[in-house]
Amino acid sequence: MALTVQIEEKPKLENSVLIEGLPGIGFVANIVALHLIHELEAKRFARIFSASFQDLAVTTETGGTRSPINELYYCKNKGEGRDLIIWYGNTQALTTFGQYELCGKVLDIAEELGCRFLITIGGFKQEEVKETPEIYCAASDPETLKEALSLGAKIMVGNIFGVAGILIGLGSLRGFRGFSLLVETLGTYPDANAARYALSALNKYLNLKVDLSRLDAAAEKTTKILESFGWIRPIKEEKKREEQFRWFV
Repeated sequence: MALTVQIEEKPKLENSVLIEGLPGIGFVANIVALHLIHELEAKRFARIFSASFQDLAVTTETGGTRSPINELYYCKNKGEGRDLIIWYGNTQALTTFGQYELCGKVLDIAEELGCRFLITIGGFKQEEVKETPEIYCAASDPETLKEALSLGAKIMVGNIFGVAGILIGLGSLRGFRGFSLLVETLGTYPDANAARYALSALNKYLNLKVDLSRLDAAAEKTTKILESFGWIRPIKEEKKREEQFRWFV
């Protein structure tokens, strides 16, 4: 098994936008995607398994297992906005080949559903972050870049690693338009504040009315999932580790 997709439903979507929300710096995208899924009551329509995902399964309290997985959800817009495809998961692929294969497959699925627009979310790691973090962007083309800049973002100069960058690049080669939004973050733990600013930008751009009051709950759930897979250490354990090595400073 290199990469397997289980399609559970083929939704009929109109003028849809694919929002990427996989783990990354500050886990900003992960929090955003999980919050959107809950608040919009999005429905899962596909599951993706890859040999490039982490080679483990996490046991649950009931004796079951949880595996590394990516999922696709959809939401039909009831107002004047656009339908959404939300790409959520507890991992990215761990190899370069796996990352490109994964992005290519998701683009295939999006294209089959008539989607031609992409938005990727991420964190931009900084040593210090103001209470109101800056948002940076990069886009597939000049016209789309103007749309991203109208959200108050600045042009990103540098590298965008992982799916947040690859998806926009591969998508543009296949005729997709789209942009990446990167919010400043310390990048150590799931950053609910950075996610809040990313979601505010999405609300504005997509004419959504997603409530942000329960965002901390999404961040807390994201933290527990990531801890279970060993992506991050529990905060208590990390503080204890810092105290043990403090004399080296």
